[in-house]
Amino acid sequence: MSIRKMTIMALLVAIAVAGSTFVSIPTGIARAYPVQHAVNVIGAIILGPVPTVLVAFVTAIIRIFTGTGSLLAIPGSVIGALCAALAYKYSRKSWLAGFGEVFGTGILASLIAVPYAKLLMETSVAALFFMPAFLTSSTIGAILGVMVASTLRKSILVKSFNSSLY
Repeated sequence: MSIRKMTIMALLVAIAVAGSTFVSIPTGIARAYPVQHAVNVIGAIILGPVPTVLVAFVTAIIRIFTGTGSLLAIPGSVIGALCAALAYKYSRKSWLAGFGEVFGTGILASLIAVPYAKLLMETSVAALFFMPAFLTSSTIGAILGVMVASTLRKSILVKSFNSSLY
């Protein structure tokens, strides 16, 4: 992995962690952190699947340790990041990266969060309990991420990064 790619990954982690301290929306048991989901979409478009999943995982761990995220940050961000990155990798369409983020986080992660929460958080709730919060957060973030990534893709700097990243 190149220094350039690792630098972009570190920058995205920093943006996601800092964004989670300033931008959150209360949505029941969980708080919606749309910046994390925007970063997932941006990473999916600029970096590809493996780096994007690493960014989401490192961000989730930092958020858990700093108290700006719960244990739900791991499935809530990593699954969406993977789906967004795979959707973009195979389609090369930004809007599909956004859709992958919403599907991965809003649907898949909310379903996985049920046994995960029972096992690790000793909380027993139904899948529909997590789904509204996960869908709200990922939809807002995906829209923001697609908009930012579309703007970034037009910049000369990112074009030069993309040519050396893939």
